Amino acid sequence: MTLWPSQYWMLVRMWIRSALAYPLSFALMLISGMLITCTDFFAVLMMFSHITAFGGFSLGEMAVLYGTAAMALGIADLLFGSVERVGQRIRKGEVDVWLIRPVPAFIQAAADNFALRRLGRPMQATGVLIFALVSLDLDWTVGKALLLGLSMITGSIIFSTIFVLGAAFQFISIDSAELANSFTYGGQALTQYPLAIFGKEILRAVTFVVPLAFVNYYPVLHVLGKPAPLGLPSWTGLLAAPVAALMVVVASLAWRGGLRRYRSTGS
Repeated sequence: MTLWPSQYWMLVRMWIRSALAYPLSFALMLISGMLITCTDFFAVLMMFSHITAFGGFSLGEMAVLYGTAAMALGIADLLFGSVERVGQRIRKGEVDVWLIRPVPAFIQAAADNFALRRLGRPMQATGVLIFALVSLDLDWTVGKALLLGLSMITGSIIFSTIFVLGAAFQFISIDSAELANSFTYGGQALTQYPLAIFGKEILRAVTFVVPLAFVNYYPVLHVLGKPAPLGLPSWTGLLAAPVAALMVVVASLAWRGGLRRYRSTGS
């Protein structure tokens, strides 16, 4: 039996070939996507033209937060963002077709209309991270470098699971894609700033309910040597990987539950 990753990449290659059939159009969409996402960081630069610190973070430290958040969402959106289209597929009855193919429905949902142009966000995030590493005066160690790199992987996993949870909810409430977007794209907008500025209630919510704080905030605090809020220990940032693993389990159960509930068009 073909392994799931092989099946996924087989479908993805089909969509990539389709996108590259029109190279100029693809290049223009990629560049426009990068320019659109750049506007967020320009706002940060404008802000720091008038201040020297924000929420206890310097410009270089803010760049680390922004870059890791954008990279995590960019990877998740590229690889699994298409699952948010499940509601549309349910309305059209196309999920029925997924269920009779010899490929798991989740793989088909994740690879559905794979958009290579979404590379724009990770590419822009790479530029911001390079700027951050150049401007940040930090005593780097192997452990800190590994933790920062790992945080972008675990952060992308957390964002991916939120995409999947939103898709699973669409089996119950079909027109609910925007609800998931508030936690994915909205979550990226939230995590690119120091979360402590939003107040303790918000911070508790993104720590213990929807663990967006583990996307990058707690790992970055640990890398920068800053204390964790809410009286949490300084090693809280090291819990990002276990939190991501737990979210994978929750998202997997939610997807299977949603798929079992599916009763064809209109369910």
